[in-house]
This record gives sequence, structure tokens and C-alpha cells, in this order.
Amino acid sequence: MKSHIYWWSLTAALAGFLFGFDTVVISGAEQTIQAIWHLSPAAHGIAMASALYGTVVGSLVGSWPTDRYGRKATLMSVGILYLISALGSAYAWNVFAFASARFIGGVGIGISTVAAPLYISEISPPAYRGRLAGMFQFNIVSGVIVAFLSNYLLKDVGENAWRWMLGVAAFPSLVYTLCCFGLPESPRWLIGRKQDRASGLRVLHLIMADSSPAEVGAVAGEILAASREKVETGPFWTRQLRRPIMLAILIAFFNQLSGINAVLYFAPRIFAMTGLGAKAALLQTVGLGVANLVFTFVGLWLIDRLGRRTLLYVGSFGYILSLGLTSWAFFTGHYSIVPVCIFAFIASHSVGQGAVIWVFISEIFPNRHRAAGQALGSFTHWIFAALLTTFFPSMVAVFPPGYVFLLFCSMMVLQLVWVRFMVPETKGISLEVLEHRMVGAAADL
Repeated sequence: MKSHIYWWSLTAALAGFLFGFDTVVISGAEQTIQAIWHLSPAAHGIAMASALYGTVVGSLVGSWPTDRYGRKATLMSVGILYLISALGSAYAWNVFAFASARFIGGVGIGISTVAAPLYISEISPPAYRGRLAGMFQFNIVSGVIVAFLSNYLLKDVGENAWRWMLGVAAFPSLVYTLCCFGLPESPRWLIGRKQDRASGLRVLHLIMADSSPAEVGAVAGEILAASREKVETGPFWTRQLRRPIMLAILIAFFNQLSGINAVLYFAPRIFAMTGLGAKAALLQTVGLGVANLVFTFVGLWLIDRLGRRTLLYVGSFGYILSLGLTSWAFFTGHYSIVPVCIFAFIASHSVGQGAVIWVFISEIFPNRHRAAGQALGSFTHWIFAALLTTFFPSMVAVFPPGYVFLLFCSMMVLQLVWVRFMVPETKGISLEVLEHRMVGAAADL
């Protein structure tokens, strides 16, 4: 793999770093914000969730700029939205200004989950596509950890520490936006969407530097031919696309019904249920962040070696075992094993669903409908993330925790059945060949 392809992929994946940083950095400022503006619990909740609302909107509309203006321009716009959000949050004069700025950042997050994995998938050689597109998830996890560290380092800078915590995101946002100027446009967008074969060929020559002009021309021809097929020129919601549509919806559905957001957002509360003190629970939570990063790296190392389907198998078995034992521990009072089970759960997620989801969705749709498909998967992911985050505290208040974790475990049994009978392997296959395998047979009906 050429170094410039890695650099382009890393640049696009930095949108994930800003995503992770922006999502978590609010944790260091939220109590101060509630106090200085005298917010009621309801108003405080709305202000804190404003970025999440923006994320849902961004994921819903993200396919439009990605298709209309191109992948590169959309990625640059994400950086600008992050920059506006960081500065707006830092200089907010009231809760409305603060919530508006956070909403803008959320829109950037939602669009980034559409544009970044899609762009990386379209510029990557098939043999490296998994680990390159998976860098988006790795950067999300890295951003989370850096946000915790940044909050810790800035907590004592004075009464406006909370403004510094939120405003510091402007620096990586600016760096990311400037780096995007060095990105080439996706050759698949240039050839298949813009019908600019000459520009697409120039980018393909950079990507396929060791290939002959004839081989590069053949790939360009495949992209152009695919763009003229019936499934490419037709609407998105058609019978021909029913298979990738269902796969995108279900992988996002199962991703959240594993309980991952509940564990990440409410880990101190879960650990406190086992009798751990507040400080010990917080320490365990920091450990979860480190474990998430380490095992995400493991997942990226394996994804092009073992394949997407295999990692989903590994993750499913890990989910079932760790969630099942957690449920058993809460039912029987064997609380000492809960922290170990939760760490095993994080490892299973990071190696399996966490490493696979954004890569897989970016691979399974035809070139012309890839942005809409990525938006569908992203929107489904964020809707269920919002629902799970909203209802988990009530669930553990109404039902014994054992039943809640048993529900998550049951969902992962269903995921295992889904992987066994419905999920195809996409490792090492060109996007155009995948298109024919996913929708070709249906398109001929």
C-alpha cells in the first residue's frame, strides 16, 4: 500500500477523532454549565442532548452534500462545522447559544459518519479497505480518550475552565480542515456521479501507481459501466436494493441493542451497582476507555486478515458470554465478576461490531447509492443510540439489572443467527464486484 493512500485515509478518519472528542468533552463541563445558568434538570438534559439531536439530523441529510458536492467538499464542511461548534460553545453567553453550537457540532458528527467511511472505502485497494476504513472507528475511540485527558489537564485553569475544555476542540478542527485541502476527490464519485472520466483516471493512477495504464483504464471502465446499470440509475428504495438496505439497518440495530452505549455512558453507575465506591467505579471507567482503544486496534489488524463476517462471529460469541455472565452475576449476587465481564464485553465489541460496522456499510451499496446507504445505516445507529441512552436509566430503575443484561444477551443471540444466515463476506473484493454480488441477481428479476 502506498503511503499517500494511507495519509488520505488517515486525514478523512480524523473526522472520527473530532467525533469522539466532541461527544465526550462535554462531560467535564456539564455540571458547571448547569450551575452558572441555573438550569432545571429538564433544560439541562435538553442542552446536553443538543449535539445528539444534531447527530440524528446530520446522519439523515449527510448523503445529499456527499453526492451533490462530492466527498472531499463534504469532509471539509464537517471540519468547518466542528470549528464553529467549538468556538460557539466556548463563547456561549446563554444556554440557547450553547445548545445551538452543540447542535451544529452534532450535525457535523452525523455527516462525518456518512462521508468519512464512504470516502476511505472508495479510495482504498480491496486488500486494505477494511483496516483503512476502520481507522474511522479507531479515531473515534482515540478522540474519547484524548477528551478525558484534555478535561483533566484543563480543569484547574480558572473559573472559565469549562470554556477552555470546549474551545480547545477548535485546534484539531482547524488542522483537520486544512489537511482536507490535500485530499483528492473520490474516483468513483468523479466517474460514476460527475461523469468526469479524465479526473477520475488521474486519481486512479495515483491509487494504482504500480498498475499499467490498461489496468487503470479497465477499473475506470468497470466504474463507468456500473454507473449505467439499472440499479444505479434507479431510486434508492427499490426491491433490487432490499438486501443491502436490510443489512445496513440490522447491523446498526444490533450494534446498539448489544447495550454498548449504555455501558459506555453509564459505566460508573453499573459498577456502583456492584458495590464499588465512586472513585473505584470511575477508575474502572477510564480502564474501559483504554481497553476499547487497544481492542479496536486488534480489530483493525484482523479485519482484512480474518474478514468482516468472522469478526462479527467472534464479537457475537464474546457478547453472549460476557452479557450472559453479567446477567447471572446480578441475579445471584456474584458481583465480583461484573467488572471482568464488562471489560470482556468491551473487548468483544471493539474486535467485532465496533471494528466492522462503518466498514461494512460503506462496502455493500452500489456506487451511486453508497452515500444514501451510509446515511441509512448511520441514521439507524443514532436513533437507537438515542433511544437506548434515554431509556437505560429507567430500565435499570424499573427492572432488576439482571433482566436488562439478559435482554442485551438475547439480542446478541439473534445477531449470531443473523450473521450465520444473512451476512456475506466482503473482504478483499472490489466494490464493483460486491455490487454485482449484492444486487445483481435481484436486479435481473
